[in-house]
Amino acid sequence: MLDFLLHLEQMLPVLLNNYGVWIYAILFLVIFAETGSIFMFFLPGDSLLIAIGALCSTTETVHLHYMAILLIIASILGYIVNYQTGRMLGNKYFQKHAHWFKAEYIDKTNLYFARHGGKTIIVARFIPFVRSFAPFAAGSSRMRYSRFMYYNVLGGIIWICILLGVGFGLGNLVSVTVELF
Repeated sequence: MLDFLLHLEQMLPVLLNNYGVWIYAILFLVIFAETGSIFMFFLPGDSLLIAIGALCSTTETVHLHYMAILLIIASILGYIVNYQTGRMLGNKYFQKHAHWFKAEYIDKTNLYFARHGGKTIIVARFIPFVRSFAPFAAGSSRMRYSRFMYYNVLGGIIWICILLGVGFGLGNLVSVTVELF
């Protein structure tokens, strides 16, 4: 099962063949899980989005615009859940495990998010491991929710649209190249 999840982007044609339009729900859940939990950092977000874009360019079953809207919503909701988890549990966890986390590091993180939290929320979308931890850290550092939401929505739109677009373009390029030969 873990191998399947780690290489999900390679399984997209099989998922489409076996589940048809249910692939929308499956991919929604994968993107939501990866962005919504610090424990799902191993899911293939970036490569999966590129593969989804390529799939959209080669099949009539999966439409790029519908997929983009759905995955933007999944990524935004995932970050909200992760932020709220950090807000509710972050400080308690850090205090309980104070022997692992120095108070000065927690203070530095809080100060960092006060100054650079918005940029971090956007840029973290493109860094696989950080993507799962940034909203949790923003919540535990008490980043203002309205500010978090602004950058969450902006980052989700940028991340999904760029990577789906790259995949769609590559999928079209490969299909045109194959047709030429």
